[in-house]
Amino acid sequence: MTRQILLSFSVGLLFAVPISAQQMRTIYAGDTLQNNPLDEVVVTGQYEPQSVKNSVYRVRTITNEQIRLRASTTVENILNTQLGMRFSNDLTLGESDIQLMGMSGQNVKVLIDGIPLIDRGATKQSLSQIDVNNIERIEVVEGPMSVTYGTDALAGVINIITKKAAKDNNLVIGARIQEESAGNEYAAFRKEGTHNGNLSVDWQHRGWLAQVSGSRNNFGGWQGNSEGRLLDWNPKDQWLASGTLGYRNRKVNTWYRLNFLDEDIYMPGALNNLNLMAVDKNYLTSRFTHMLQTEWGINDRLSFSGAVSYQDYERRTKTMRYNFRTGESALTTGAGEQDTAQFTSLVFRGTLQYKISDKVFLQPGIEINRNAGSGQRIAGTPIIADYALFISSELKPTPWLHIRPGLRFIRNSVYDAPPVIPSINTRFRISESVDIRAAYARGFRSPALRELYFTFFDANHSIRGNENLKAEYSNSFNAYVSWYGTELGNWRITSTLGGFYNRFNNLIDIGVAPDNPAVNTYVNIDRFRTVGTTFENSVYWKNLEASIGFSYIGRHNRLSDTETNIPGMVWSPEVNSNIMYYIRKWGTGINLFYKYNGDRPGYEALTQSNGEVTVNRTSVAAYHNADVSINKNITHYLTLVGGVRNLFNVTRIESSSLGDGSAHSGATSSLPVGYGRSFFLGLNFQWSKNTN
Repeated sequence: MTRQILLSFSVGLLFAVPISAQQMRTIYAGDTLQNNPLDEVVVTGQYEPQSVKNSVYRVRTITNEQIRLRASTTVENILNTQLGMRFSNDLTLGESDIQLMGMSGQNVKVLIDGIPLIDRGATKQSLSQIDVNNIERIEVVEGPMSVTYGTDALAGVINIITKKAAKDNNLVIGARIQEESAGNEYAAFRKEGTHNGNLSVDWQHRGWLAQVSGSRNNFGGWQGNSEGRLLDWNPKDQWLASGTLGYRNRKVNTWYRLNFLDEDIYMPGALNNLNLMAVDKNYLTSRFTHMLQTEWGINDRLSFSGAVSYQDYERRTKTMRYNFRTGESALTTGAGEQDTAQFTSLVFRGTLQYKISDKVFLQPGIEINRNAGSGQRIAGTPIIADYALFISSELKPTPWLHIRPGLRFIRNSVYDAPPVIPSINTRFRISESVDIRAAYARGFRSPALRELYFTFFDANHSIRGNENLKAEYSNSFNAYVSWYGTELGNWRITSTLGGFYNRFNNLIDIGVAPDNPAVNTYVNIDRFRTVGTTFENSVYWKNLEASIGFSYIGRHNRLSDTETNIPGMVWSPEVNSNIMYYIRKWGTGINLFYKYNGDRPGYEALTQSNGEVTVNRTSVAAYHNADVSINKNITHYLTLVGGVRNLFNVTRIESSSLGDGSAHSGATSSLPVGYGRSFFLGLNFQWSKNTN
């Protein structure tokens, strides 16, 4: 009989997964959970899959089972409790941007199976356009990965790894339906609230595999403090589909995958009571992503990995004027109100992994990126190409020392890139239970096409590209000490203490256009720094697992370069905690996720009417975020999950600045965080032909 237990993974969360009674007897010994989270296998930046403990990089993993346990329907919901990660929201465009360890999303590389995703703007819109149901796990590597993954990887890499068939000669059919309120607003299966559904079929036979999946994510919007037709959060409707066909044997694993997205974000306009007319907008997005990947084990010492990807992304703005007196409607004719922007991206990546001996590994590689754009808001039809040759090795001169040096040689079609980008990562094994990791890396990022040529003006946005931008680069250092603990009866404790320092030159940010203070544009900042420390701990005891983490991150205050009595760094704390308890008798897991996002101080310069410049202290208020979920198997094939998100009912947080510092914000005294305390209930079905 299949039952459900909870298995731990590397960052101290637990997840629910159906397993056989024999597996349960193997993992449980004396009612104590025996699975070792340090054995979690990672692939990002590795020569070959290996455990978290043995990786020269510090890698966080978030598994598919943890995603299911939390009943996540968006990638933002998966990541927002992670230490050092914060999200900002653009309510008009329905987009979110991420910050990692004090650095903005433009310095975070988002990958799908190692392939970068294309974004229209500076924000990581692609994070909100990924089908959570297809995610096997997420791996996060903090710190520059520019040698391995190139431009944009200054802050780190988020690699989203999709599901692959795991068993020979098997057929798996899965379905999911989940309903969630938006604050106190809800209507079953339509309109108010969030409605998610998925259907998938996985098949494998004699090395051949095929997968088909389709999902619909529908959010009805949330009115909040708005009145009439206006909404605080606009409705969003997504249709997502994917298909995979592949073949593998003992030497070769090859697959082709097609992902498709159709998204409609609807923004209703205010009703003019004098003429009973309103202007509504739809932001329509389509995205096709083709990926062909192969892994070839040539012999025991040599292997090859290759990937080719082509992405076609289109974002269309449709603006309609409605006459509620006559019932007529028509397209508007204002500048930019009917607009289509198209971006394409072609990526080729190939690497060789050569094991010279048990102590020396070598990995040379080549990567080619070609990005193109066109549209009414894009100057011309620009193309940016990036060509790179990289080589790294992993040296193991002694059992207690691993060294990974690397070099990347770059040629950019627009900018003179640095002749070489170096990095070195080290891992020292002090004892069986203590490791030290230390690294230095040089980061490089050429201005993206959107930052150079994209212009966007409407009632809520004012930003234009800057063709005079310089490329940015950084010098980064980090070090972590990990203690894996020892088992004391049913107890086990693990801890990691670390710190990082990043210094940027010519950092690309958003500022005021010198010729028009009412317009935002991209600018280079001469110097910028981030520095911080993290302390993470996990405790395991029988059927209880708990983790708590703390971070303290500082960001450079650029006004301190010209003004006196202003600190050079402004600091912000974070605390997160995850608690799981498994009730074995009931086959039920109870989970609590919590995060405290501390106050974010800052300073801004204001120009008075008489021309005098004054400097004011600003602050974005602290807030708490917490979710609770319960997961239980109903039958052999059905799992019920329910819970509450945003327990503290946070919707907006106070901000004493004129905005949040982005081009997608207006003069406001508060920033959007969520749409209030919400309740969810879902049902998951999974049938497997070869279930043990």
